[in-house]
Amino acid sequence: CGFCLATCPTYQLLGDELDSPRGRIYLMKQVLEGEPVTARTQLHLDRCLTCRNCETTCPSGVEYGRLVDIGRGLVEQRVPRSFAEQMKRKALSAVVPKANVFSPLLKLGQLARPMLPAALKQKMPDGTVAPAAAWPATRHARKMLVLDGCVQPSLAPSINVAAARLLDRCGISLIKAGQAGCCGALDYHLSRHEAGLNYMRRNIDAWWPHLEAGVEAIVITASGCGAMVKEYGHLLQRDARYKDKAARVSMLMRDVAEVVAQERDKLAGLAQSSRGEVKSNRRLAFHPPCSLQHGLKLRNVVEPLLRAAGFELTYVANAHLCCGSAGTYSILQPELAQRLLRNKIEALQAGDADTIVTANIGCQTHLQSATHRPVRHWVEVLEDALALRSGTRAA
Repeated sequence: CGFCLATCPTYQLLGDELDSPRGRIYLMKQVLEGEPVTARTQLHLDRCLTCRNCETTCPSGVEYGRLVDIGRGLVEQRVPRSFAEQMKRKALSAVVPKANVFSPLLKLGQLARPMLPAALKQKMPDGTVAPAAAWPATRHARKMLVLDGCVQPSLAPSINVAAARLLDRCGISLIKAGQAGCCGALDYHLSRHEAGLNYMRRNIDAWWPHLEAGVEAIVITASGCGAMVKEYGHLLQRDARYKDKAARVSMLMRDVAEVVAQERDKLAGLAQSSRGEVKSNRRLAFHPPCSLQHGLKLRNVVEPLLRAAGFELTYVANAHLCCGSAGTYSILQPELAQRLLRNKIEALQAGDADTIVTANIGCQTHLQSATHRPVRHWVEVLEDALALRSGTRAA
């Protein structure tokens, strides 16, 4: 019907029907019907952010995100990429999902940051990392798993600590499974499907003993990872060994916002916003990641929690649109990503907020590269506010 054209970020920027969900579906249909596949076909599919805004808009419930993964995989097999593009994708796959590779390379890049060209310098975090508080002791009968992920432990280790301390206030102990890591999204969305599935299988193996021991949920603090873990059951449904386990993992996956919203009455002082202990950084601009609002369909869940804690949320125009991060998109499609970033930063800063908050490490890093205002995960902001009120910084 074309309703999706009104909310597709790339169509809004480029005005080309083939850079819209409807146009891309038409291209995929041609591929499946045996029509010639060209580099132009690949370009239009590559330009898709997989933000899934179109799924929120679609009155027919078309699962476009699943379709575009299939379409890209088919085109990847039939259209050879240039040597440079192949190397770029192989490098991303070899570095980003592997924390033991990404972390030292990140530190090296941060040391060299002053000498980098302006374009690269903007993309490289400056190395300023908020000190993480102590992880609370495992002391509650209720336990949930948390996914460390691949880049978040290096870029923002304080996020999961804040989540653990926040849930500790709710009577829930958050624990880690040592062998779990990348959710598989990066490789899978680069059409390296089997590599992505292998990451999923590894995580399931790491989580399974804990699930059998009674852990009640898998908490994700990066909504991009959450959207992928939610798909494990679908993506592994033809794997006889893993299909049942994957289905259970997807069923037990929870974004941290869902858990905190369900337990909010247990957070001492959360509703006592009139006390006014939060003296600074009261005005927040919230950027809901596409993976949160369109992938996980969690809209208006974080905002009430922040307002209840006494924060003022500024109005952000076009909050439904992507910031341009989109996993590896900001690296593979830098021009479009930067245009989207400029639009998003302008909207977020229009209300003169003290701090920008979001719910996904990719968005957080991407936004921070374009503003001097602090960009933080909302769980850190909320936990800091509660810690100030209760005077309990240490577990």
